[in-house]
Amino acid sequence: MFYGLSRILKIILPKRLFYRALIIVAAPTILLQFIITIVFFDSIWIKANKNVTRSLVSQLKAIQDVYQNDKKNLDFLTDSYENNFNFEIGVNKDEFPSISGERKFSPMDRSLRRELKSTFGNNNYWFSTSKFKNAVEIKIKSENEIIEFLIPKDMVATSSVRLFVLWTTLPSIVLIIIAIIFLKNQTKPLVRLAKAAERFGKGDYVNDFRPSGALEIRKAAYEFDRMAKRINRHLNQRSEMLSGISHDLRTPLTRLKLQLAMLKQKDLSNKMSKDIDEMEKMLNDYLAFAKNQSQEETEELNLLNLFEEIKKNYNDKNLKVKNLEDVKIIGRSHALRRSFENIIQNGLTYGKNVFVEMQRSANRILIIFEDDGPGIPEDQYKNVFKPFFRLDKSRSLNQSGVGLGLAIVEDIINSHGGNIQLAKSKYNGLLVKISLPF
Repeated sequence: MFYGLSRILKIILPKRLFYRALIIVAAPTILLQFIITIVFFDSIWIKANKNVTRSLVSQLKAIQDVYQNDKKNLDFLTDSYENNFNFEIGVNKDEFPSISGERKFSPMDRSLRRELKSTFGNNNYWFSTSKFKNAVEIKIKSENEIIEFLIPKDMVATSSVRLFVLWTTLPSIVLIIIAIIFLKNQTKPLVRLAKAAERFGKGDYVNDFRPSGALEIRKAAYEFDRMAKRINRHLNQRSEMLSGISHDLRTPLTRLKLQLAMLKQKDLSNKMSKDIDEMEKMLNDYLAFAKNQSQEETEELNLLNLFEEIKKNYNDKNLKVKNLEDVKIIGRSHALRRSFENIIQNGLTYGKNVFVEMQRSANRILIIFEDDGPGIPEDQYKNVFKPFFRLDKSRSLNQSGVGLGLAIVEDIINSHGGNIQLAKSKYNGLLVKISLPF
């Protein structure tokens, strides 16, 4: 039972902290004003209005009785009430109205109807509180005549309901506005912290972040800033170390190449040169995987222009691009270009044709790569994203590589807030589906 109620509340309540905090602040204020309003209407306004209305109806009854007993003194009676009570009284023999002039949901009309009904009986009275702005019109049957009264509204209602509603709602509105301003200032640091964490998770350098807000939020932001700086320092140290290793290893490899070039045994020299080239390629792949795209800054880039440049650089008629979308995203252009070219190069290497297509949804762009190569077994889709995993059985055995291509691609796509999926293409090859936010 409580689990079901909790689940319903989770669905109904807003998801953001600002609106939840606003409900916590505003709900008691609104509830308090609602209770005060009910108590006022029940204990003060309705009871006081009932007494005033009863007194007024009693005066109307007295006027009717006096007029029925002494009709000759009508002028004296009307003049007396007009001078002393601001009443306007008239007697005529017009037809009694058949259509009611009452308002069903008006407390004033409800109170007046109850007192008139109990005093004069059903179908012997008629009134309207809305016909005139500052007066109430009442008609009473008296034998074959109709006595008409025009009475000031302040003699029917004890106070203005609108004024009471204004005094009860205006302070609540002012308090809620003040609460919104304070809550906005309190949630801004949390929003900035979340955005900074999102940027850092995508590989950006967060150098412009400054802790602010309440003590607890400031402490969390301060610790996040320290953590980000430690991780960036570690990544920079690793990149510098690997750059040094790369330089140190390339030097002996270059010397070996020079020595092999001077060998008279050309067959042996060529074989050893190929091995050295493969070692150099493997070294570059290791360094690229370790460095990833950590040194590149994010920027706004156009995917349409990016794919047009890729197609122009390949200049291969077997690369077929269609349905390009003019979409701008925030990302690292060199890293994304490298991941797309990696997929295209694999398709051209293991197959004959590569087909690239783009599809746009509400807030994401879908990029589909398909080739007509041998494909990958479905049970190996997860393994090919592991570093140093090589699937030589489905792909060519003669192709060099260390199995880092798709691992690097997945890391780049994930760091941009996207995802990558593999499937079988309609050309019986491999289908690579990349989804990126924009």
